[in-house]
Amino acid sequence: MEEVHRAVEAAARESYGRLIAYLAARSRDVAGAEDALSAALLAALETWSRDGVPQKPEAWLLTTARRRLIDRARHERTRAESVLTLQLITDEAYEATTADKFPDERLKLLFVCAHPAIDPGVHTPLMLQCVFGLDAARIARAFLISPTTMGQRLVRAKTKIRDAGIAFEVPRDHELPQRLAAVLEAIYAAYGSGWEDSAGVDSRRGDLTEEAIWLARMLAQKLPAEPEAGGLLALMLYCEARRPARRARDGRYVPLSEQDVGCWSRPMIEEAEQTLVAAAKLARPGRFQTEAAIQSVHAERAHSGRTDWLAITSLYEGLVQLAPSLGARIGRAAAVAEAYGPEQGLALLNEIETTAVAAYQTYWAVLAHLLRKLRREPEATQAYNRAIGLSEDSAVRQFLLKQRG
Repeated sequence: MEEVHRAVEAAARESYGRLIAYLAARSRDVAGAEDALSAALLAALETWSRDGVPQKPEAWLLTTARRRLIDRARHERTRAESVLTLQLITDEAYEATTADKFPDERLKLLFVCAHPAIDPGVHTPLMLQCVFGLDAARIARAFLISPTTMGQRLVRAKTKIRDAGIAFEVPRDHELPQRLAAVLEAIYAAYGSGWEDSAGVDSRRGDLTEEAIWLARMLAQKLPAEPEAGGLLALMLYCEARRPARRARDGRYVPLSEQDVGCWSRPMIEEAEQTLVAAAKLARPGRFQTEAAIQSVHAERAHSGRTDWLAITSLYEGLVQLAPSLGARIGRAAAVAEAYGPEQGLALLNEIETTAVAAYQTYWAVLAHLLRKLRREPEATQAYNRAIGLSEDSAVRQFLLKQRG
């Protein structure tokens, strides 16, 4: 039975987004597709325990979920074309049982979730759930609202997709800019969720980084004239190149400044550099290109042995102008502290309202570090305690405990 549970979990982890996108693209009902896939996963636990795990678990889940959708459409008869639309899946699902793969509709679903008819505030959460399979509670934590509120917003958005008959397609050129930003944001948020699990404790998070990079690569290929798509891909590749160096062999957290550059992936860095250069040639700078450029300067340490903090500071100034997020402002303060001294970095941190960063772990970690450099020990200890309490990663928590002393 344990083997079956592992097989079902693996199939869901590897195929969730593709299956939801494929089913939703044909039924025009995201919530219905999710319900059908959930039912198929439950059925798999029972059927596979009795009959054994099928050779093609993904195709089995697709066929079973498709049947659930057709049964639901026949029962509800909410739209005259529902059964006909879903019946088209019958032939395609049959083909999927004899082929190794079926059409990947995840990019289309991302753009559907970013449609202007949907509340902009729910664009990214909707994509994180529908395409990347994150649950409402986890998304709610990231957006600092209650799971109940997040769940209600997601339900309303899915209902809007169904009732408005939003087309499952990559939008035309004139519609693209409005939706592309939200799609890029969601892909990066998914990558960040996977990136947080450097130790590989949560296998789904590791898969998220791979899925996010794959989608970013597909997006950059499909939209070569959109420099921010290339900028996002380059940014994630730079970050992913350093993954092996973020943990010591004993599992200890290793900050960027102390990482062994010999552990960084040179091929991945080279791909990132080429992608960023191609994006820059389009001469339309943006947030993700700027963030990638910052990581490119960090990557130069593999060649020069030093970090050009003046260049990083200049890039952060540009980033704050383009996208003055908390992360950008805190990053600028840290870079300024390295380039010009902790006093100037602390001054920039003090410009940020503490209510905005009450639960923002990075702020308190940077604040503690700068206060320690200025020998303001009582304040540094308080900031370290705050950062430690907000750290979800046990390795980071241990690192901060050691820093606090």
